[in-house]
Amino acid sequence: MASVLVVGGGVIGLSIAYECRKRGFEVTVIESGQCGGQASGAAAGMLAPYSEITEDPDDFFRLCQKSLELYPDWVKEIMQSSNETFEYSRCGSLYAIYHEADLLSLESKQRWQREYGIESYLLSGDEAREREPLLSEDIYAALWCPEESHIYAPGYVLALIKACRNSGVNILDNAGEAELVNGENHQIKTDKGIIKGEHIVLATGAWSRNWEKELNCSIPVFPIRGQICAYKGPELRHIVFTSQGYLVGKENGTLIAGASEDIAGFDTSVTSHGINRLESWSQHVLPELQQERPFHKWAGLRPATQDGFPLIGKVAQKPTILIAAGHYRNGILLSPVTAVIIANEIEQLPQEVPIESFRPERFQFV
Repeated sequence: MASVLVVGGGVIGLSIAYECRKRGFEVTVIESGQCGGQASGAAAGMLAPYSEITEDPDDFFRLCQKSLELYPDWVKEIMQSSNETFEYSRCGSLYAIYHEADLLSLESKQRWQREYGIESYLLSGDEAREREPLLSEDIYAALWCPEESHIYAPGYVLALIKACRNSGVNILDNAGEAELVNGENHQIKTDKGIIKGEHIVLATGAWSRNWEKELNCSIPVFPIRGQICAYKGPELRHIVFTSQGYLVGKENGTLIAGASEDIAGFDTSVTSHGINRLESWSQHVLPELQQERPFHKWAGLRPATQDGFPLIGKVAQKPTILIAAGHYRNGILLSPVTAVIIANEIEQLPQEVPIESFRPERFQFV
């Protein structure tokens, strides 16, 4: 039985581990701290590529679309394998605008989305408020996308951990900073000893640049701080987007507002500036929030790449080493498709979506 070492116990690493184990590999996950303790557990769980990708479709859009298609069966499988349930809401979304001048952009978005078989409907402000009565009277129109969804990220991560363990994945928590042994392609040194594997997958998120020297290739992944806050209600029927952020209601009664983004290195503290911006924007979308204040505020690190596309695939100079990193704000969404791509790469199987745009070797040292 071939062996796979997955370095990184976030949602991407856990998904890859589960998929590889399902295909018969002996799998070990190596996590420096606790699984899901970084960006994965802090995410709002958005599965909304049609609202978040506003430009014309490209390979990244097709990657996101494929992963959204995989989600219903993926969620069912993870729940069954873990014996856990978690919130997965196929509630649809409303992308709202405030001015007639912005209507052309919604019409353009709807046009190209329909070319890709995406179901969406352009609503007047009154029609949008019929679907979501709490919306501000200032909203002029909205694009309704019934296929978009969200997931409760902490519950999803917990289920992934249990699904991995139940299927036979060995998870090494609190293993310290991992490193290749003397440039070896098959050994990882950890605080818990040296672990050997025929294939090594690096899924270390915002910390992926640490591998540049050992791999002799550029890995331009940078941490972007995303600040989020949560209110106790009111209840929303859909995910609500504007150009300034999103609001999503969870079944536990919280309403999440996100996200303020800034460059702060690896600092995950929240700032009054970031949260105040979210509060002001949220009140403009839902006037009922003018009397409310967030009861919870937090931040997570989003691993962004230089060109905005994730790194997924084999390292050209060392093909037994693979990278799955740089998913930015789409790690939860892209977890199923990334798992399938990496497992296919290891098995040398054809890919169902184009992945040339995501190859790690597209970056070189200058």
